[in-house]
Amino acid sequence: RMQASYINPNPQVFEVSEIKRQGREEEADNEVDLLDSLEVFDILRKINDPEHPLTLEQLNVVKLENIHVNATEQIVSVRFTPTIPHCSMATLIGLCLRVKLLRSLPDTYKLDVEITPGTHNAEESINKQLNDKERVAAALENTNLLNVINNCIAHTD
Repeated sequence: RMQASYINPNPQVFEVSEIKRQGREEEADNEVDLLDSLEVFDILRKINDPEHPLTLEQLNVVKLENIHVNATEQIVSVRFTPTIPHCSMATLIGLCLRVKLLRSLPDTYKLDVEITPGTHNAEESINKQLNDKERVAAALENTNLLNVINNCIAHTD
């Protein structure tokens, strides 16, 4: 058998955080349930890396402190950190994050998915692609690409 060639053959694996939402069940029925960064982190943390059998949280690609929610203006901003500065999977990972959020959040939310500044050498062009609705829609029409994305976000609920 041929050995699969990886872009990053030995990524550093990080401890998974024990952060969990507390007391969700006791919330009063008349309270407005505002989205917050922990809820968004919970939506994204178990997405699988396209290259390794690890989650984006385990690889520190997605971190709670890089997720910001403005509930009143309904804006969700996610910054993700590729494991290496020349990671060719960065666009795919960004698409996985965007698709998972599109499927999980009300469509009234505006989504900004970007690479953490200074962590990838094609950061500007990738950010442009990830936040261009037409380009994202075109990418999602590609059956092979959509299958890869669906595999990455499978079993993440």
